[in-house]
Formats: sequence, C-alpha cells, structure tokens
Amino acid sequence: DDWGIRVGRVEVKDVRLPQQLQRAMAAEAEAAREARAKVIAAEGEQKAAKALKEASVVMTESPAALQLRYLQTLNTISAEKNSTIIFPIPLEIMSHFSKK
Repeated sequence: DDWGIRVGRVEVKDVRLPQQLQRAMAAEAEAAREARAKVIAAEGEQKAAKALKEASVVMTESPAALQLRYLQTLNTISAEKNSTIIFPIPLEIMSHFSKK
C-alpha cells in the first residue's frame, strides 16, 4: 500500500526442496501418523476393556450365561478343525471323584 500496489494473490509453482528437508518432512509426517495410530489403538483397548468389564458383570449375575459362553467357545474351537481340545475342569469337580 505504501507504493500504491495491492497484492491480491500469490501463486507458487515448481518448488524444489533439498533432499535433506524432504526426508525431515517425511520423518515428521511418519511420526505424526504413528502417534495417531497409537492413540486410536489405545482408545480401542479402552473400549474393549469396558466391554469386558460389562460382560463380566452379566456373567457374574448369571451362572448360566457363563456356561453358555463356555459352550460357545468350545463350539468355535471345534469349528477350526483342531485335533486337540483341552477342557478346563474346575478342581472342585475333580476333588469329588478322588474322595469316592
């Protein structure tokens, strides 16, 4: 304005950056992507933990729900064509067999 000229728009074309600056910018962008990925993963873990806590409350209130979940897990394992399935048995049940 001091010289009576007003600039309305500036357009930059064909900018060439030194390789070292390009590498530094790429490293900074990669670090930012990794940071965002870690935040997203942490949020997912937090949601999963809350869901597991809620599920444990439901299963604590209903022993039948725990038994159904156990059977569903066995069904899923058997569908994977594994040759060995391990059945966890509570020690309390085993103690009844050893006393008789």
